[in-house]
Order: sequence, then C-alpha cells, then structure tokens
Amino acid sequence: MIKTERAYKEAVEKLKQDREFIESEKLRFKDLGLTQEQIDLAIQPYMSFHEQLKEEVDYYERIKRGEFDTVINLRNIGRTLIAYRIYIGMSQAELTEKLGVAPSQVSRDERNEYYGATIERIRDVMEAMNMFSITKIEPKEVQYA
Repeated sequence: MIKTERAYKEAVEKLKQDREFIESEKLRFKDLGLTQEQIDLAIQPYMSFHEQLKEEVDYYERIKRGEFDTVINLRNIGRTLIAYRIYIGMSQAELTEKLGVAPSQVSRDERNEYYGATIERIRDVMEAMNMFSITKIEPKEVQYA
C-alpha cells in the first residue's frame, strides 16, 4: 500500500518506466521471431507486477479524493485509518505529534496496518485526525447444511 506522496510519485514514475520497458521487450521479442503467444507468455510476469502497482496507484488516487471502501468488519480498519490520514493531507510526523508518541510507533502501526492495535489506540488515532465512525452490528446470515 502506498502511504506517502513521495511513494506515490515514485510509483507513478515506475509505472511509466514499466510501460516503456514492456513495450521495448515486446519489440525485442518480435525481432527475435517469437509468435504473439510466446511474446505474451514472456512478458506476463512484467505485466503482473505492473498491474499490481497500477492498482496501488489507483487506490491511492481514490483515497486522495476521499473515496473510501466501506469497512465491513474491523479487519480492514487499519487500512482505512491510513487512507484517511492520506486524504486529509496529514503526514506520519504530524500524526505522531498529535498522538504524543514516538515516530517509530506510528510507522510500525501503519506498516502493520494497525493489526493488533488496541481499541484505545484506534480511538486516539481517529480523534487525532478528527474522524469518527458509525458502527452497525448485525447478525450474520445463518447458513444451514
């Protein structure tokens, strides 16, 4: 997951370089006499990495616009906290200052997408970013064998 503007800019540049590299490889393979099927097979690993990075860039751009995924369960709350921090333009350093914790704490929390964080820590992070959540608890649909 892209978490900083610098990482976003680097990813956008990497996408551009990847596109150019993939196109040059296609031409090189064509010059070697490979069939289109062989070329497609040869560049598949490059395309796979390229598409994964493109999805990360697209996600970062969506969160910068404030388009967040719905939190269906608490498993993805950490990703949403990071996305909201990016959306409001708050740096990790600014969040660290508001929380009154060591920079390594925020870095570690975000690296782990707040996995294992206490409810209190999540509440503090949300308050520091002036955000709130609405929680709706519903029974899971019962499935019978």
